[in-house]
Amino acid sequence: MAIAYLLGSTPTGYLAGKLLKGIDIREHGSRSTGATNVLRTLGKWPALVVILVDVLKGVAAILFARWLYPWLSTWLSVTPPTALDLQAWAPWTVCLAGLAALLGHSRSIWLNFTGGKSAATGLGVLLALSWPVGLGAATAFGVGLAVFRIVSLSSMLAALAAIALICGLPQPLPYRLLVIAGGAYVIVRHRANIQRLLAGTEPRLGRT
Repeated sequence: MAIAYLLGSTPTGYLAGKLLKGIDIREHGSRSTGATNVLRTLGKWPALVVILVDVLKGVAAILFARWLYPWLSTWLSVTPPTALDLQAWAPWTVCLAGLAALLGHSRSIWLNFTGGKSAATGLGVLLALSWPVGLGAATAFGVGLAVFRIVSLSSMLAALAAIALICGLPQPLPYRLLVIAGGAYVIVRHRANIQRLLAGTEPRLGRT
């Protein structure tokens, strides 16, 4: 969980601002470190790189947990027997790592526990956890963006689609709980955007 949190905590958008323009991106645009603010502040290609890295953070957290846990279980198996079935706990451990990555992205230790809204990192977690659910969420995001041209709304639609897919497809209970909790967390992180959507003031893609 600690490694997953640190992976999620990597402040991609903040680093892009510092490396490319020597600015603190939290002082520009929407003051977010997410890819949308990077797009408005730094341009298309930096935003694309930030999205890619943020997605890979989520993928890496899940893959690391899946790699570490079997190794740890094998190492523990040479110790005195335990009543716990370590393999049965593997899905729960993977899910905790996913939650830690989401928390790290939105509450980065390097940014005084601030950060983005965890949508891109959440997509990475989904793709590594269950690629059909991840692709479904990405499709919902793409369709929402094409229709509404609003990134925040598209991100929330993707979160809702992920929840619906994980509950509709045959998936382990821990995975379902993770996606439900993670999707809800992403939506809650967009509460300011929801207020602007209701007020009709949320900016569309390509506008400030």
